[in-house]
Order: sequence, then C-alpha cells, then structure tokens
Amino acid sequence: MAHFAKIGDNSKVLTVLTLDNKDMLNVDNVEEELVGQKYLEKHNNWPAQMWIQTSYNTSANTHESGDNTKAFRGNYAGIGYIWDKDKNIFYPQSPFPSWVLNTSDACWHSPIGDAPEDLGAESGTHHYKWNESDQSWDKTKNSYSP
Repeated sequence: MAHFAKIGDNSKVLTVLTLDNKDMLNVDNVEEELVGQKYLEKHNNWPAQMWIQTSYNTSANTHESGDNTKAFRGNYAGIGYIWDKDKNIFYPQSPFPSWVLNTSDACWHSPIGDAPEDLGAESGTHHYKWNESDQSWDKTKNSYSP
C-alpha cells in the first residue's frame, strides 16, 4: 500500500489515505507518484499536486528497516503535520515556541539539546519535562510513581 497526505492551502496535512499500489502504475508498470496523485484527484475531488506521497516506515528521517536510503520525506505525515515543499519533508508542529526545527531529521529540538538520559536510581519513578519559561529540562516525578 502507498500512503498519500492531502495538503491544505496552509501546507497542513488534512488527512492521510492509503492507495493500492496498482493505482500508481504508469504505462511501463512502474509505480509513480504522479499517477497516484492523478488517481486521487479523480476519485477525491482534490487537486493532484495537493496529494503528496508519504512513507509509513519513516520517522525522524530514519527508515524502520535500518536502511536509511529508503527514508522518505522526513516523517510519515500525520493530520496537522506541515508539508515543506522546498525541503521535501513532513514535520509535526512545534511543541514549544523556543524549539528549533532540524531539517536533517525533520524533528524539533530544544534550544539546549535533548533531555538528560541518566536518572540513576530514579529512572522508573521520574522523567524529564521541558520547562519553556526557564528553558530547561526539569526532573519530574511520574504520576504513577509510589
């Protein structure tokens, strides 16, 4: 199955549909995105250029098979994601105003880097949570902890 994101005027993903691969075959019997786009336009009354193929197996510009040459368009598109035509990637909306989009992995990152990984003895009872006002990672007790 192939997956296509329906793009709105504001470059936001409105929905994602699956398409049988046979509906993407060109005259040479080769899968082609444009053929799929035209099929979706005909059957969904939405312009062909506003249907963009997306990979179910790609996240953070990494392919789940481990073969990153197969990674396609940054992330599997989700409703509300943004389609960046110039960078040829899908990415989610920013989780915080201060975070920066890294277009090489199509993910948002805090301005000070990732959360610390080592919680030591508290690893099952605590986690790190982003504090936007202090621009810091704060250690927080899990709500299910004793």
